[in-house]
Amino acid sequence: MAVEKKQILNKLYLLTGFLFLFAMAIIYKLIEIEHFEGDLYRVEAEQGTVKTFEIAANRGSVYTSDGSLLATSVSRFDVRMDAVTISDTDFEEGIKDLSVALSEMLGKSAGYYENKIRKARINKNRYLFITRNLSYNEYQRLKKFPIFELGTYRGGLIIEQRTVREHPIGKIAERAVGYDDYRGRVGIEGSFYEFLRGKKGKRLKQKIAKGQWKPLNDNNEIEPIDGKDIITTLDLKIQDVAHHALLGQLEKFEADHGSVVVMETKTGEIKAISNLGRTSKGTYFEQRNYAIYESHEPGSTFKLMGMVVALEDKVIDTSEVIDTEKGVIRFHGKPVRDSHHGGYGEISASRVFEVSSNVGIVKIINKHYGENPEKFIKGLERMKVGQKIGLPIKGEGEPKIPQPNDKENWNGLSLPWMAYGYGVSFTPLQTLTFYNAIANNGEMVKPRFVKEIRDQSNVVTKFEKEIIHPQVCSQETIDKVKEMMLNVVKRGTADNIYDPNFSMAGKTGTCQTEYWTDDTKYISSFVGYFPADEPKYSCIVVIHKPNKKKGYYGNVVAAPVFERIARKIYTDTPIEEEVSFDDEYASVDKAYSRYYAKANETFTKMPDVRDMPGMDAVSLLENMGLKVRISGIGKVKSQSVKAGSELKKGETIQLELS
Repeated sequence: MAVEKKQILNKLYLLTGFLFLFAMAIIYKLIEIEHFEGDLYRVEAEQGTVKTFEIAANRGSVYTSDGSLLATSVSRFDVRMDAVTISDTDFEEGIKDLSVALSEMLGKSAGYYENKIRKARINKNRYLFITRNLSYNEYQRLKKFPIFELGTYRGGLIIEQRTVREHPIGKIAERAVGYDDYRGRVGIEGSFYEFLRGKKGKRLKQKIAKGQWKPLNDNNEIEPIDGKDIITTLDLKIQDVAHHALLGQLEKFEADHGSVVVMETKTGEIKAISNLGRTSKGTYFEQRNYAIYESHEPGSTFKLMGMVVALEDKVIDTSEVIDTEKGVIRFHGKPVRDSHHGGYGEISASRVFEVSSNVGIVKIINKHYGENPEKFIKGLERMKVGQKIGLPIKGEGEPKIPQPNDKENWNGLSLPWMAYGYGVSFTPLQTLTFYNAIANNGEMVKPRFVKEIRDQSNVVTKFEKEIIHPQVCSQETIDKVKEMMLNVVKRGTADNIYDPNFSMAGKTGTCQTEYWTDDTKYISSFVGYFPADEPKYSCIVVIHKPNKKKGYYGNVVAAPVFERIARKIYTDTPIEEEVSFDDEYASVDKAYSRYYAKANETFTKMPDVRDMPGMDAVSLLENMGLKVRISGIGKVKSQSVKAGSELKKGETIQLELS
């Protein structure tokens, strides 16, 4: 009995000891959690129910030089409701008026919204969907509705803000404007993203049922800072003219793709750039920025570079007679042919250029540089031909000039072929930059896409003219080649676009591509400037792979685009009128400030948008939930709905532009 009792006590002691050790372990763990791991667990617990969400800042807008919108971030608001947090008194007092207000804004009956919200309250729904994609002005109205006006805690109002990037003028200049998103960083949007993107804000949200998150309060912990605005050099009127002139010609000749660039001669400001590619359905859209990235053999437009080198080296003069024979010569068994059957016979060097004689230019260059091709290459390099421009927009194509010391890529055909634009390669903008230097009496300026960066109405950064080369060649040579380019239009290969009422100068180009296949294609081009006596603008047109049955020479396919652009600019903006930059900037400032002020107002009635730039008016009205149709280009001349009229969601407004 005593033994049995002792055994029972031993088991009891053992159990007591185990329980004591277990209790000590629990106490130790509690102490460890409290003093050593408590902060970690508290953070994890808080993260499980409370989390900081980033609020994207509104990206800055991109404007044309005349103050019209090219790209802008539009705020959109999604609305939900915590149907549980509202007190019974507040709910019953406001539910009917809230339902009526929602019905007037969103369209469905008041009874629909009352039943929906009451059902959500019974089901304890703390994240009831109300509507999405409200504009800023609609959101401001909704915040003042019964119940919602009580705020997040008392009124259960939950707002989710998003930003949407829009291009008010559609696809025009889309590739130059570019984007900065999942597709990468392209164009102006991509190159200036640090200014445009702004700084993100932060907002605390609490996790509720079904994995949903609800904001903890009405205000953000850190407010987002909107990005800065970019004022480009693009002119909306010139851009529109260039786009449609190119589009019409691409459609007419069923071409694969093409580009056009218009540059202001003295400043290098790009006033228009259009890049259109053909789809499988035969339509065209801004597919790639061909003008900047696509390096290709230029063909006869390169003859200007060769002629300038020869004139600078004084190995020829414009009056020197060149025997073009019967329009065909051979190098190592390979023919060089003129487009004119039978050739031109004996003609002057200037006439060689005017009629674009391949035989003539090849004989000039080969005669004087055949024994020393390095001299010709150095002449090109002195003028910065064959060098990248160094654009702020990414993706500039690599120029190519073969080098005599490159044994793998240089042979007996390299120099003759180079003379008329084969074996070398440039982008359209690189070619235009050289022609612009000739138009600008030798000063080569860097093409510029952006005038300035602004924070609201304050100028943050201003971009000035950059000079690549102060004088590419002598004034004597410039005067000679200018006369030759004028004669190209008067009596040369581009005489089909000659007009005695306004002067143009330039050079045609026709280059074979895919000539190694059974189906040779062509690249048609024209590059020049206008007016010829006092150049204001330079312009290049390049059209790839037109339908050969309809035409492929540069004078037929590309030159008419140049002529249409020049004619339209002459008609709409007479060159003789000088406008100071101070006046231009003041005009842009005024338009910008007016738009910014209106965009931040809350409208309950139709605003007066007359005299606003058309694209600004479109952005403003569409943000108010209205549909807009426009006719014309420029500023708003009239609006179909009078200012002060009651606003109706979804109503269509017709704007007539000047």
